[in-house]
Amino acid sequence: MMVWGFLGMCIAMAMIIFKSGVPAFLEAVGSCEKGTLAAIFKASELTWGKLSIAFAVSVLMNTIFAPVMMTFHKCTDIHILDNGGTVRGLLRPMKMREIFREKINWDVQWNVVFKKTIPLFWFPAHTITFILPPTFQVLFAALLGVALGLILALAGGSKK
Repeated sequence: MMVWGFLGMCIAMAMIIFKSGVPAFLEAVGSCEKGTLAAIFKASELTWGKLSIAFAVSVLMNTIFAPVMMTFHKCTDIHILDNGGTVRGLLRPMKMREIFREKINWDVQWNVVFKKTIPLFWFPAHTITFILPPTFQVLFAALLGVALGLILALAGGSKK
């Protein structure tokens, strides 16, 4: 619970950073007047411009931040399992070298998590997230995580 809370705060922080930073970056490299894209993105009505910016935010956040967060998430999951899910286990240092070298299945991490779930699920899912009103974005992102977990569990069960 504590690890998921921490990861949730990191995701909320990343959403704020990327929602502000991507429109600013696009303005800096484009020919838009400063604040134009931010205004389009913050507007309540759905336009192609807002949808395009939301997609850009989603792609950049999920390309830059998501692989690091997902790998750290996997490391914390392994650490929790290795320590029996106890609160005391939170106080034990994570054996990162051992986890990276021996316990993460990099074939699954790369070929499923990074190459499939990020572009096929998270890019479109977070595009929808970023067109929602800000008060619903973190909640919707959390629900998406649950939805993806169910999809992966069902897909994994059907292969057996």
